[in-house]
Parts: sequence; C-alpha cells; structure tokens
Amino acid sequence: MQTFLNIEPNLARPDDFYESLIDMHRDLTREESERVNCKLILLLANHIGDADVLREAMRRARDGSAEPRMEHS
Repeated sequence: MQTFLNIEPNLARPDDFYESLIDMHRDLTREESERVNCKLILLLANHIGDADVLREAMRRARDGSAEPRMEHS
C-alpha cells in the first residue's frame, strides 16, 4: 500500500497550533530557534515513518507546492 502526503487542511484547530508553534520559539535566539525546528522536523519525520511521504514533503517544501488547495465558496 502506498501512502501519499496529505496537503489538504487537516488540523482541527489550526490557529491554536500556530500559536503553540510561535510560543515554542518565544525568547529563543535565532540559533536556538533553528535547532528546535530541526528537532521538531526529526520528531515528526520519525512519527510519519514513510520515506516516500517525507521525500514528497521535502520536495513540496522546497519548490513551493506545499500549499493545500483551498476551496472558495
């Protein structure tokens, strides 16, 4: 079974997540902030555990195609 990267909105409370992400960086130096980002990426990559999905995520992050398609009403 092949798994694909889900780029559709998938967070129940995205604003709360964003606030937590900002709080994680509060009062950190640039170097500390970069280090904590790296640690977070590695923790999430381990949780995902699928190298194909991770490679797709890296490709999309680098080429700018990571944004989900938004439905407009």
